[in-house]
Amino acid sequence: MKKMMYDIVGFLLKSLARLPLGVLYIFSDIIGFILCHIIRYRRKVIISNLTACYPEKNRHQINNIADEFYHRLSDYFFETVKLLHISDREMEKRLKFENLDLIESILRDGRSVTIYFAHCFNWEWAPSTTLYLSPEVGGKKIKFCQIYRPLRNVWFDSLMLQIRSRFGSVSIQKNRTLRDLLTMHREGFLTVTGFMSDQKPSHGDPIHIISFLRRPTAVITGTATLACRMSTGVVYWDIIHERRGHYRIITRPIAFNASSMTPEEVTDKYFKLLEQTIDRDPANWLWSHNRWKHPVTLPDNNQ
Repeated sequence: MKKMMYDIVGFLLKSLARLPLGVLYIFSDIIGFILCHIIRYRRKVIISNLTACYPEKNRHQINNIADEFYHRLSDYFFETVKLLHISDREMEKRLKFENLDLIESILRDGRSVTIYFAHCFNWEWAPSTTLYLSPEVGGKKIKFCQIYRPLRNVWFDSLMLQIRSRFGSVSIQKNRTLRDLLTMHREGFLTVTGFMSDQKPSHGDPIHIISFLRRPTAVITGTATLACRMSTGVVYWDIIHERRGHYRIITRPIAFNASSMTPEEVTDKYFKLLEQTIDRDPANWLWSHNRWKHPVTLPDNNQ
């Protein structure tokens, strides 16, 4: 029965993916309305997060951001499903990259690249950068990777891996990151690796406490520590929602060689850039994640 259910779900998702995005957005409008006004999915968490991060905004403004967030969240689902059946040409029309020559210059210097990006919609489209970057630079072959945390449900985990490999990138489990990247380097590859580094630390992760969105926030430093250890270049992908179904990603510099900075310095620079991204368009970040569930206090030197 379980296998049959998953087969039906898989068939439905692949059938949906064959529909034009314009049609999928009709479904998205319906689901967005249900999430926002009927189910009220994690509404208390979303409103609490927004209110604390934007104390200058009134209740009407906060509710407007929350309502728009639900529609972006629903669009995210259908845009992600669309990856099961989308042409390279359509993706090139819908997601534009800027300043990729910064990544190429780091690769030409013989360094791998660490890319910071966040849960800004639609992050699942970002791996399409392989349509723009060369698989070989300066005689070195390039592997494009992304770090992920496996889902508990094996079937959905397999589906997301299929979606995330649509443009030829390699998904690496978080607990195998250093091992797998070092293996690729020993095999002669340079790597361009994306890290989603805006969630709250997991149990056992080293933390760094900063002021983020006007709140004391515990953040992870694992990405920066790995970049410093491997002397990679570090960039930030600033995701801009231009209009429905159309995005732009600007590559912004953090460090040409991370070993010239401390992990805390790299982390601080990333979160300042991310804060600017969120402030520019608050509805485009994943507010339903309760990243401030466990309050922290800023160190005295950061007060």
